[in-house]
Amino acid sequence: MTGTGASGVKAAVEWLVSVAPDPEACRWEWERNPHGVALLPAGRRWDVLILPGELGHPTLDVLTRLVDRPGPVLTDFGEARTGFFVPPGTAARWLGTGVRGAGAGTWIVAPYPGRVTGRVRWLVAPDGLGTLTDASLLELAMHEAAGRLARGEGGG
Repeated sequence: MTGTGASGVKAAVEWLVSVAPDPEACRWEWERNPHGVALLPAGRRWDVLILPGELGHPTLDVLTRLVDRPGPVLTDFGEARTGFFVPPGTAARWLGTGVRGAGAGTWIVAPYPGRVTGRVRWLVAPDGLGTLTDASLLELAMHEAAGRLARGEGGG
């Protein structure tokens, strides 16, 4: 997980809970919940594009070579899915086969930044500044990763 210490975790928490219907209640529950996860509405500050794990990790590998720091990225512990945080509205316009979108009217499960608990974890934690992955850049990274996989080159 990419992170920036205690102040970065605090900023990430504030950024994430800012979308909750009741940020204080969300923060309180999140910090005390033994599972360390919260349900947060997508479509306000971000959408999430969810890729199958076999494409998600190679896409993240390509993406991290293209930008210094992508936006937040989630995965489940089975690594069956990888979710990239992108600008709001992206999910409604996305046409990629096999890619699911979480946008307005949907919710995501988000782990507490800096903790490894529950069934999801951050591959790239939120930076608290609102950094998101540009959807066009993500699409290019996906195409390159898919091409490498098709050629048998793997994810790295």
